[in-house]
Amino acid sequence: MASEGLTRRRGGAGASPAIGSASPALSDAPSFPSSSAGPRRPGGSANAPTSSAGGSGGAGAIEGRGKIAYDPRDFENGGETETMPRLTIMEEVLLLGLKDKAGYLSFWNDNISYALRGCILIELALRRRIAMVRDPSRRRLALADRLIEVIDDRQTGETILDEALKMMKSSEKYGTGAWVDLMSGETWNVMKIGYQLKQVRERLAKGLVDKGILRTEKRNFLLFDMATHPIADMNAKDDVMRRTLTLLTARTAAIPPQALQKESVKYRHMRAVVLVCAAYASSVLENALQRLSYDSREAAFARCDDILAEFSTWPFGITTSSTAGPISVGGGTRKSQGTSGGVGRESVQELVREVRKEMAESTTGQAGAGGGQEEQEELCFEVVATVLEIFGRMDSLVSHHLLQNKYP
Repeated sequence: MASEGLTRRRGGAGASPAIGSASPALSDAPSFPSSSAGPRRPGGSANAPTSSAGGSGGAGAIEGRGKIAYDPRDFENGGETETMPRLTIMEEVLLLGLKDKAGYLSFWNDNISYALRGCILIELALRRRIAMVRDPSRRRLALADRLIEVIDDRQTGETILDEALKMMKSSEKYGTGAWVDLMSGETWNVMKIGYQLKQVRERLAKGLVDKGILRTEKRNFLLFDMATHPIADMNAKDDVMRRTLTLLTARTAAIPPQALQKESVKYRHMRAVVLVCAAYASSVLENALQRLSYDSREAAFARCDDILAEFSTWPFGITTSSTAGPISVGGGTRKSQGTSGGVGRESVQELVREVRKEMAESTTGQAGAGGGQEEQEELCFEVVATVLEIFGRMDSLVSHHLLQNKYP
């Protein structure tokens, strides 16, 4: 398992190594940084520190001992790492679906695999790696048919994200809907079957093992043995469930801090939206709401309906004004006409405003970096809206709404 963690962190430049492939970081001849041409570290000088024994040493070298090798790529995303959450959206959704002690997902869940591929695109967009192609004529197309492109091919440090990024970089441009289908293997074209990302759930689970949140066990299922991943750190899962539950059951219009990531995390309101919508589409949201009464649970689902409706359009929340006030909610493509009502409706409106503030603050910060940065940021969020629109059209959610309309 140690080698798996190193492989995940030490992928080749611009690419993520295939599982089981040799990694340069695991070779027998480690390379040491040069004192004359060492990489510049965040907050430090271009040269590596010098130990008392002479010569240059890597980060964390101990005085009087041998040099410690390090990979310069560990410092490429130093500033970004500080603003990213510990867990990706995919990992949080997987945690919600895992049985705590058994360590596996429900065998009847057919939706999570497809939804996880959509979460990969959302995560890449929030990290500003992919965006819609900047073409004014794209507005004539449906959201899912608008082409997306790679705008930054730097590695993220997450194996699945880097693998998807490499594939998108080397491929022709496709729409968001096509990419989710291709990565899920939902295609009849045998020439494109190589685009499928395989064993995503298992690889996410192994990543969580590396992070100390899950552990690996072997469980016997009558005729075969299967690796399972029970929860090792319940605090991590409790945090995800608390944020999900708080956002969907808050009794105030203001968004409680308990529903959000830490203040240092970038786009924490947007991430809260994506988490509940992705959990809903993955059919694991019920796990976070199972302790509620029947009425409270239905109200939470109704609020999630409204959130998905508002954020599955572009621009976000087209029916919500920028100032507080009684505005109708539910202008999304799924025709959810403000089903949560009262405080729930006001909470969704406030969530839209907070996300707009995050976008404005981010684009303001990027505007000074050069022309077109502000528009580029909005193109990234357009990808997020498109994936949420795809989630809203999934069979599981369509069936849920049909049942709600039939049995109100």
